[in-house]
Amino acid sequence: MNRNEIWRSYGTDYKEMTKRLLVQSGLEEMLPGKTAKIAVKPNLVTPAPAKFGGTTHPEVVAGIIEFLQERGYGNIVIAEGSWVGDRTAEAFDYCGYNSLAAEYGVELLDMQKQKGVSVDCGGMELEICSCVKDWDFLINVPVLKGHCQTHITCALKNMKGLIPNTEKRRFHTMGLHKPIAHLNAGIHQDFIVIDHICGDLDFEEGGSPVVRNCVMTACDPVLVDAYVCSLLGYETGDVEYVGLADKLGIGSSDLTDLRLITCEGEPFEDLPEHRHLDVSYAVDEVDSCSACYGVLIPALDRLREEGLLDRLPAQISIGQGHRGRTGKIGVGNCTAKFDFCIKGCPPKEEDIYTALRELALSNNQ
Repeated sequence: MNRNEIWRSYGTDYKEMTKRLLVQSGLEEMLPGKTAKIAVKPNLVTPAPAKFGGTTHPEVVAGIIEFLQERGYGNIVIAEGSWVGDRTAEAFDYCGYNSLAAEYGVELLDMQKQKGVSVDCGGMELEICSCVKDWDFLINVPVLKGHCQTHITCALKNMKGLIPNTEKRRFHTMGLHKPIAHLNAGIHQDFIVIDHICGDLDFEEGGSPVVRNCVMTACDPVLVDAYVCSLLGYETGDVEYVGLADKLGIGSSDLTDLRLITCEGEPFEDLPEHRHLDVSYAVDEVDSCSACYGVLIPALDRLREEGLLDRLPAQISIGQGHRGRTGKIGVGNCTAKFDFCIKGCPPKEEDIYTALRELALSNNQ
């Protein structure tokens, strides 16, 4: 496989389809010696089944493991750290990875329990889970989906699951894009298997899956994310970390030389138009974590559909930048000193919706 190529297959037998795709795209020729430690990094952002559109299908990972074990590779780990506010251990369970690990005899590594070490990532010091340095080959298995803060998430942003929770919080204080790009200078992904089966086009945690029944492979994470931008209707410049990663030499965001190779099945012509959730006018967001912001936006979208969003008496404040401040309406523990605060780290979407709905209705009585 060349770095300007993305290989793809369509079908519904995800495990066998993945195995065939790995053969066709030449993974075996890229692998190190049989004693190498190989890490597989899915996206298990939250404890929810893959059919909801937010997490990596375990069948895809099963296909990768079977492919490796059939070729004599026995030192395989599955490594992931869920987003702040959820526990990786629960995600391993709910998403089917405990049974997967037991069936194939592979180790599950919870990155939320790993120590962090400071690493020079292209001129930026970042904390990375210490076990990453022990791996000889990293297979990244992201979900192709939307994101309420960065528009898209796929190959580059999926590396964020390999840093401690404290560093995840710090990423948001740094604006997300720059540290995401630099993180990929410190963690090298050797091969990418993209779950494009039913990713949600708007929300990282899923909820509105869009079925495409596609698995793709690639070697260049920057090219992958540039391609995802085009699929979801964005310019590459709309997702700042893609261009930054290109400038750091991690890969190429130039799609003019992209070769798309379809191995089996018929591609869908286009993705359906996704919802551009324009609720930013109602939010005063400063350094919020994805988990907190991610549950606020769908709650606000529900209020907008009911015609209640514009009835709130003030903007809704959210994020670490509001810690210690006072104000009118706040969401999350960082806004605990606000007059009206919906507490939680993160709060539940239903609690946000219910509380803000009551506030909107009472403000117009």
